[in-house]
Amino acid sequence: MKLLFDFFPLILFFAAYKFWGIFTATAVAIAASLLQVGAFWFRNRRFETSHLVTLAVITVFGGLTIYLQDDTFIKWKPTIVYWLFAGIILGSHLIGKRSAIEHLLGEKMALPKKAWQVVNLSWGIFFVVAGVLNIYVAFYYGLELDPQERTDTWVNFKVFGLMGLTLTFTIGQMFYIARHIEEPDNEQERI
Repeated sequence: MKLLFDFFPLILFFAAYKFWGIFTATAVAIAASLLQVGAFWFRNRRFETSHLVTLAVITVFGGLTIYLQDDTFIKWKPTIVYWLFAGIILGSHLIGKRSAIEHLLGEKMALPKKAWQVVNLSWGIFFVVAGVLNIYVAFYYGLELDPQERTDTWVNFKVFGLMGLTLTFTIGQMFYIARHIEEPDNEQERI
């Protein structure tokens, strides 16, 4: 259910794009992101950082897209979000005692320090690569196509390609984590 909630703005963006085009879809994505953040706060009385980052970037870049009637800005949005996440995740190797991923998931599972570092580094690299792939598809792939076909290709890649890559990578990370989960000590369980 959380996964569907997290992809709610993307799903609405895609549907609006298919019916009304990139500018209406961008407005729908901004509204859906606002609704997502508001609904999350209403249910949990807190904000989720990833939702706030995405809302800020979609509002700025989506707003520029609508105001200037130029889809270049919305095409940069996934890369900006991915690279912000990459910067936070990779930067956490240098700052603090725990990596960003360990900070996020450490309460739910126990892994050796080395495994946390590998998971954190893997996610950081994944976000860098996903950002580069977005730029490639948005601005360099299919240069022989007309602008509408290129935008169609980018929207399909953004919705299905990047989401598919993220889900595949997440499953791979789950297998890696499962191999390294530390079982609680039986002595401490009895105490």
